[in-house]
Amino acid sequence: MGSLPAAANWTDGAGTAGADAGNLSAALAAGAAEAEWLHLLVQAGNLSASSSAPGLPAASPAPTQPRANLTNQFVQPSWRIALWSLAYGVVVAVAVFGNLIVIWIILAHKRMRTITNYFLVNLAFSDASMAAFNTLVNFIYALHSEWYFGANYCRFQNFFPITAVFASIYSMTAIAVDRYMAIIDPLKPRLSATATKIVIGSIWILAFLLAFPQCLYSKIKVMPGRTLCYVQWPEGPKQHFTYHIIVIILVYCFPLLVMGVTYTIVGITLWGGEIPGDTCDKYHEQLKAKRKVVKMMIIVVVTFAICWLPYHIYFILTAVYQQLNRWKYIQQVYLASFWLAMSSTMYNPIIYCCLNKRFRAGFKRAFRWCPFIEVSSYDELELKTTRFHPTRQSSLYTVTRMESMTVVFEPSDADNTKSSQKKRATPRDPSFSGCSHRNSKSASTTSSFINSPGTSVDEYS
Repeated sequence: MGSLPAAANWTDGAGTAGADAGNLSAALAAGAAEAEWLHLLVQAGNLSASSSAPGLPAASPAPTQPRANLTNQFVQPSWRIALWSLAYGVVVAVAVFGNLIVIWIILAHKRMRTITNYFLVNLAFSDASMAAFNTLVNFIYALHSEWYFGANYCRFQNFFPITAVFASIYSMTAIAVDRYMAIIDPLKPRLSATATKIVIGSIWILAFLLAFPQCLYSKIKVMPGRTLCYVQWPEGPKQHFTYHIIVIILVYCFPLLVMGVTYTIVGITLWGGEIPGDTCDKYHEQLKAKRKVVKMMIIVVVTFAICWLPYHIYFILTAVYQQLNRWKYIQQVYLASFWLAMSSTMYNPIIYCCLNKRFRAGFKRAFRWCPFIEVSSYDELELKTTRFHPTRQSSLYTVTRMESMTVVFEPSDADNTKSSQKKRATPRDPSFSGCSHRNSKSASTTSSFINSPGTSVDEYS
């Protein structure tokens, strides 16, 4: 995620991609092209011998005037620049405002403050931040091959994208693990609010540590007619390439593997069996609610994976086959793959709005000033009331579990009070729990799968 966007845009007629300025939003794509790019600039006379990169041959002194036959291979027509600017502008606008509304919906409405939604706040914050502080800056740098934003922002530009992507993907991973624990082993205590904050804080600390080398080795280089922002690793491009392979594994491959395994198991559990035909309404409602949440999060994860895959493939291919950086259309390939990666920040609010009725009600409230948006009384109730209270749920859970097996002790002999015999008590009327007598056994055996103490339907809907 170093920033070196226009790897040799000014050459004798062949250059590297105007986009090869890496970044995981400026950071994943620079490394391997860096040495070649500097070498081409030396050949073009833009670098003096004193500024040659380590390991590169010494260059002859730079001429006082640029060579007349230097051309920019990657200059784009105005209409194409306008289209790319519009595409990136839409991503930034939707991502920033959409994710800020998600944060407001969760924090401003007590009913929305669940464990899962706290992680969604963290995910929305990281996505909004990356869209606001990185996307347009990196787009401008890739388009103009000129760094306009100073040395401090150069460090931030190379550092923050990895941090934000790490926080995003591991917030999704935390949700996947939390869903797994809640559904597969519901009797274990859930994360408390304090524990959730500790997990989120730990995610950001690890993200900072992973991205710190990008900040440490970021440099700007002022050259005749241009300023560059890039990452100069002590041991050269090989070290840079190794680092970013590690980054790809940690922010893409490993978390997606974890989420793939957990959601597969959860999906088999939720959709793999038949629902008992006449079980309690509470069972049906919570099962449907859990399915909706899991379905929504699976779509979020799959969207992230699809959006970032072309960008990672682009980085690996251009690093291994450096001749691709001279291809005529490589800048368009970079801009397209980078746009798709950055667009991942804008899809989540749309997914929440389409698949979750409470988020949909929240978006209606946020846009109720629009003439075509109507907020119904039902939408207001969705965010203000709680239909199932944890205390009532917990009592129902206890009664249902008690019905499946109740143990009493009676003295078997007056002379031996220490010995006792277990007797199964006659269960109470199963209709008390809302389930029919015919399926009370199946309902009780699945109660531990559906219910957990202190958990309400609000947690899942």
